[in-house]
Amino acid sequence: MNLSLYVVNAFIVLDTDGHRVLAKYFSPKARTQLGEPDPNKGLQGLKEQRAFEKGLFAKTRKAGGDIILYDGHLAVYKHSLDLIFYMLGGPLENELMLHSALIAFMDAIHLLLRNQVEKRAVLENLDCVILCLDETIDDGVIVETDATTIASRVSRPRADTTEIVINEQTILNAYQTVKEKMQQRIGQF
Repeated sequence: MNLSLYVVNAFIVLDTDGHRVLAKYFSPKARTQLGEPDPNKGLQGLKEQRAFEKGLFAKTRKAGGDIILYDGHLAVYKHSLDLIFYMLGGPLENELMLHSALIAFMDAIHLLLRNQVEKRAVLENLDCVILCLDETIDDGVIVETDATTIASRVSRPRADTTEIVINEQTILNAYQTVKEKMQQRIGQF
């Protein structure tokens, strides 16, 4: 009986030129303590990671697929305008669970970025994207697959909902209020 959790080895975001936008590689301590080999053993250095990402991009740059087995990793990926989002697991990992986590993450990003999931928007809101990733995956373990829950934990209050609208009417109301208060004060003396 397999009692292990669903584990992600890496999360990668590449642009359409194959350049890294965001990458996070996980080495879950629970797996290595159980005697299983580190799935990212050959991907410890930046040079090895870049070479791996370049090969992965070469295999997945054309839209049309959702899943691939590449270099001993099960890669679930999704294209979004000028970005490609990857979630990598072991070759025996549950691909439906990886796909579910990737879709939940992307839907949460769509909610947070108001459907503007492109390279510029992701880089400008990198803090929200990383928090969203942390709410989805914790040390390589998938912890949440509901997009609205992820987005609600990450979201911050919108600036446009707390703005005070200043127009001629509000300035006139403020003037009238000050005028009345001054008349009351003068009337007291």
